[in-house]
Amino acid sequence: MKTIIEPFRIKSVEPIKMNSIEERKKILINSHFNLFQVKAQDVIIDLLTDSGTGAMSSKQWAGIMNGDESYAGSDSYLFFKDVVQDIFGFKYILPTHQGRASERILFSNLCKEGDIVPSNTHFDTTRANILFQGAKPIDLIDDEYKDTQSIFPFKGNMSIKKLEDLLKKSDLTKIPLIMITITNNSGGGQPVSMDNIIKVSNVAKKYNIPLYIDACRFAENAYFIKIREKKYKNWSIKKIVRKMFSYADGCTMSAKKDAIVNIGGFLCTNNESVNEKNQNLLILTEGFPTYGGLAGRDLEAIGIGLNEAMDIDYLNYRIKSIEYLGKKLLKNDVPILQPTGGHAIYIDAGLFLSHIPRNQFPGQVLACELYLKGGIRCSEIGSLMFGGIDDNGKEFYANNELVRLAMPRRTYTQSHIDYVIEVVINVYNNRKEIEGLKIAKQSKYLRHFTAKLKKV
Repeated sequence: MKTIIEPFRIKSVEPIKMNSIEERKKILINSHFNLFQVKAQDVIIDLLTDSGTGAMSSKQWAGIMNGDESYAGSDSYLFFKDVVQDIFGFKYILPTHQGRASERILFSNLCKEGDIVPSNTHFDTTRANILFQGAKPIDLIDDEYKDTQSIFPFKGNMSIKKLEDLLKKSDLTKIPLIMITITNNSGGGQPVSMDNIIKVSNVAKKYNIPLYIDACRFAENAYFIKIREKKYKNWSIKKIVRKMFSYADGCTMSAKKDAIVNIGGFLCTNNESVNEKNQNLLILTEGFPTYGGLAGRDLEAIGIGLNEAMDIDYLNYRIKSIEYLGKKLLKNDVPILQPTGGHAIYIDAGLFLSHIPRNQFPGQVLACELYLKGGIRCSEIGSLMFGGIDDNGKEFYANNELVRLAMPRRTYTQSHIDYVIEVVINVYNNRKEIEGLKIAKQSKYLRHFTAKLKKV
């Protein structure tokens, strides 16, 4: 059958407040053209992020009621730990309140000023946490993958040549770890192949550098390996996941993505001394090691959600829904990053709004226009997020000007997706009328969260 159906029944609903274009125009002005400042009640379809916005299952809600809130060594922690260890295979597991907390602890302990951290592509919080330590995040994607219109099955792969070249010319004492993000969020939600993970691991071992994986969309990445790498087509998702992580020395995880919960994360390692340092900082800033800033009920929900995320029927539905959205947009000439990724559609705002220069933030302009015309909130993944001013006072820009339509898990139905398609096509057909934006105020780190903009 060609029709995509949700592999679940809806048990509870949340009302959506409808508003008008005139109302949304005032909201945009009052929020200084920053969609992070718009109230959730003023959004019709919220595609800002897939982080913490999914709908939990009846089993997860039952787990919430079953949570053991003991301060130390609760049953919920033991359940959570057993599930994480069973899936990912790491020796030491620390719960945290979300992914960026794991990143902060890891980089605080491993990085020092002047260090370099190579990755396929660092996402915004990862990059900011590395920079905060005085270290330098470096992205190593093959140049051919940067073309949003090119078709490769694993455009999230790290360039082995660029990695080798970097390590050969660097002081290895200044490279505390190598990271791979799966799927590659900043690169368009594109997957990383098993072959690439193995090759990066081999290089890391060759130079005696630990390899860590940003694991927040591990199940989606495993699904792409299953359908795009012939060797693994008959493997279960769980078996693929276990093999992926067997090549890593540790991972950071935002459980708000592929564990389908509203809060939570964890930090894993196989290194006892690193774990001891991580644990000490966790106690200081997050909480005791068996709750890490989370309630017992959250640990229960994570444990259940991690297994639900690997369900093949769920993954088929999720990936095909994203693919459906992408195909409909392409059919109507809307330029998107190809091929479609796992958790989002990325519109190429540079091509969509070719008349707006990069210094007028075409990605942010398009995101605001989609909110104005349809009440759709989405996220700019371009020069507002990844641009800035360098140490010499010179403005720099992102490689691509993208707008991410991130799909919350199990939250919206087919008709919601069709509505999104209609709005995007409408904006595309009237794109010549759209004007640019400029920054009125910004912060040093993660400026896209708090920046104030105005019309050019």
